[in-house]
Amino acid sequence: MLASRTVSPRSHRLGGRLVLVGLLGTLALAAAGCSGGGSAEPSTADFEGTVADLDRVHVAVSDVISGEAGCANSTLAPTAISFDASGLDQPNPVRIHLYRFRDGSTYDRLRPDVDQCARSFVTNPDDYVALDARPLVATSIGPWGPQFTAAVRSALERAAAGP
Repeated sequence: MLASRTVSPRSHRLGGRLVLVGLLGTLALAAAGCSGGGSAEPSTADFEGTVADLDRVHVAVSDVISGEAGCANSTLAPTAISFDASGLDQPNPVRIHLYRFRDGSTYDRLRPDVDQCARSFVTNPDDYVALDARPLVATSIGPWGPQFTAAVRSALERAAAGP
């Protein structure tokens, strides 16, 4: 059974002030965590969000394979998604390997591995396409049309900025 108690107007105001101070403190901490002064990086959009960003710039995606890095690198495989893409001035689909790293420091550490991996599927170095939008990297065999390249770059930058 609940006991009833009488709350005086003064104690009610004091309790309200404590709640308000606590709420303002929580909001201040949350704002500090969202500011550029912290070490937190924006989260990238998930792959579904990345596909939506590609669709927005008129790039069609098909034949998606999760974990397919294009090489036998077991460190890159969990970060990789391969897919075919076409659109704009790229009428024939190209196979893109997208590496989605957890954060900027993982990107910095593993980025050289991406180029090494690409050597297994790009036979002519002049045809190597690599678009970086930290912490994302998209690689493929080119050349690509300039409109398609710009559209994919724009979608990756949007995805890297997060939802």
